[in-house]
Amino acid sequence: MHTHLHTGDPASLPRTIHLLTIAFLINLLLFFIEIGAGLYGNSIALIGDALHNLGDSFSIFIALLAYHIAERQATEIFSFGFKRAETIGGFVNLLLLLISGCYLIYEGIEKLITPQVVNGPLIVIISVFALVIDGVTARLSHSVSGHNTNMKMLFLHNLADALGSVGVIISGLCAYFMGWNKIDSVIALLIGLYMIIQSVLSCPKIIRILMNAAPEEPTVDQIKKALFDIKGISDIHHIHIWYINERDIGIDFHIIADNTEILDTVQQVLHDKFQIKHSTIQIEKKCVHPTCQL
Repeated sequence: MHTHLHTGDPASLPRTIHLLTIAFLINLLLFFIEIGAGLYGNSIALIGDALHNLGDSFSIFIALLAYHIAERQATEIFSFGFKRAETIGGFVNLLLLLISGCYLIYEGIEKLITPQVVNGPLIVIISVFALVIDGVTARLSHSVSGHNTNMKMLFLHNLADALGSVGVIISGLCAYFMGWNKIDSVIALLIGLYMIIQSVLSCPKIIRILMNAAPEEPTVDQIKKALFDIKGISDIHHIHIWYINERDIGIDFHIIADNTEILDTVQQVLHDKFQIKHSTIQIEKKCVHPTCQL
């Protein structure tokens, strides 16, 4: 999970931070309980659920830390500010998630080949506890999910965690009542596969941000079309558009215009139509390059 603090209501931000802090502490506590029980009870599925909860905790922690870092003013060295701190943290989290998933796949296969006796009752008890914790965290996030994109994402993720806990409960019950110890490995493989898929699907956007790639929306053509509607602009060239972070977009370009007073109008169009707040615009009286192109 890659979490970010983003709310349309500034007044709700302190409450969001408070709820995320509680969610972080709860998930971290759950990790220590599950990892200890998993090692003691020979349950790779429970260890997998623990690692997934650790990923959740780390993601929430990065969101909280990045928010405070991003609020710092730009310096002479970091002249663009610190808004990408959250993206870097998210990338580290994805790497940890991928490594954890591969570890679970490896351990799951090994335990399938050489199965061990699993402590069914312990697994069921801890997994029920984990299910309750997931429910509490989901309740916390749902209380503000209606007007907060970040908390809605956390709420949906907690529901997925709850399903994982149900899977581990089924594993413990099968191991205790039927002696099906191998099902623990099967559940671990499914959790590991889910973690790998989750990290792979989330990776492209983070790579695009770190590589200053252009966003999918808005496109260069969409921006050009909107700006050419402004009276007085005859040409637009040398356009560069990139992600600053997951939410903010930067742009710089040259325009050929009749007068420099058009600058305010251009910035207003960028803000109102595309929510672009960071722009660097150079106005030219005429094209100084023989071939003005993108």
